[in-house]
Amino acid sequence: MNLPTKFEEKIKLLIGEEFSDYIKCYDEPRFYGLRVNTKKISVEKFKEICPFEIQQIPWIENGFYYDGDKVQPAKHPYYFAGLYYLQEPSAMTPANRLPIEPGDRVLDVCAAPGGKATELGAKLNAKGVLIANDISSSRAKGLLKNIEVFGVGNVLVLSEEPGKLEEYFPEYFDKILIDAPCSGEGMFRKDKKMIKAWEEHGPSFFAKIQRSIVTQAARMLKPGGMILYSTCTFDVEENEGTIEYLLKEYPEFFLKDIVPYEGFAEGMPEVTESKSQEFKKTVRIWPHKMHGEGHYLALLQKGEKRKEDTAVKVQKRVKKVPLELEIFFREVTWEMDWSRLEIHGEKVYYMPEGLPDVKGIRFLRTGLYLGDVKKNRFEPTQAFAMCLKKDEYAHTISLAADDERVIKYLKGETLEVDDLVSAKQKGWHLICLEDYPLGWGKLSNGTLKNKYLPGWRWQSA
Repeated sequence: MNLPTKFEEKIKLLIGEEFSDYIKCYDEPRFYGLRVNTKKISVEKFKEICPFEIQQIPWIENGFYYDGDKVQPAKHPYYFAGLYYLQEPSAMTPANRLPIEPGDRVLDVCAAPGGKATELGAKLNAKGVLIANDISSSRAKGLLKNIEVFGVGNVLVLSEEPGKLEEYFPEYFDKILIDAPCSGEGMFRKDKKMIKAWEEHGPSFFAKIQRSIVTQAARMLKPGGMILYSTCTFDVEENEGTIEYLLKEYPEFFLKDIVPYEGFAEGMPEVTESKSQEFKKTVRIWPHKMHGEGHYLALLQKGEKRKEDTAVKVQKRVKKVPLELEIFFREVTWEMDWSRLEIHGEKVYYMPEGLPDVKGIRFLRTGLYLGDVKKNRFEPTQAFAMCLKKDEYAHTISLAADDERVIKYLKGETLEVDDLVSAKQKGWHLICLEDYPLGWGKLSNGTLKNKYLPGWRWQSA
């Protein structure tokens, strides 16, 4: 690979004698990874049922390498069931090292395509709220799909400038992840096109964007809350430089230790103005030290937690529950807080708890889209199916992984299932791949009318 001379000279200054080892890594193949969705399946269970060879990523407890030249995990039905997300191994680190607790209010500022947001949502385990934002509305559409496949329902998917979010969420969040736009130096091996982008813009262009984002995020974080800042670049201006800028603007912030791994390299105090040894708490991931691409991480806390949180003015929602919805939910074991329903025309949403009024924000989804109230009936959505567990709905049809009807269902075809159900059964059924929901079907006389979402259907090669 022909690397820019200016880039090579910079790396030589950063790592000295290790430069030759670093350059050698460009002759090695990239690493492929998948991350298990612990909201749907335990790591131990996934290892039991995984149909292809995987190897543990040593610093990610639910992350695994796979051979991308031999297998295609995105073409297995388990992928459609949301049991895992395909993600570069180093890119799993930021969401893994941000200490999320169920019930937290979490913001992913630059969330598309969803690799980090899906992990944050899984760690919340349906408690609290995840706000996943990306300024690009086209990229946010892919983000929404990935979040829904993963079964994350306590979510708002937005497409806004971070500055606009400030108006709605002052000191609201417990945790914020900023996977910032960057010059991409750590991804040169994975994607050669990043080199051209680096030559066109360069680190200084991105440093300005990063400093705007981190200060806006700082104002949305509660006292005592944490920010995990990450990039996929090695540049000191974008990394230590951006963190030092934040600490100057908001001196109440301080750096926290990141859960260590033997391959992590310490941050570099010597490249900062202050020369503070605290910058050793930040982390660089170098591809010649670990089996992954380049990254930088910094974990910061905003002062000390207040004894009492600032009260959030919660938006008033619909009080009357449509009868059609109430009847459908007699077959669902969820404990519903009906005051969190929001209805727009026929569409019914189940909102996360403790939200302020978000009118005026550009969003792709607010809450879990449960379904549509039609005349004398309720029609559940694909997103709702993915949030359910098999035992949370009264009527299910379970297909084995090797049953040819699984692929037919994912393609949107009508199924004959009279061998799996009695002739008397009819109506809405949750279709499962073994124990894991895939979507809905409507049963009549042993024939299943397919309700799998058209935009998600299996595409033949």
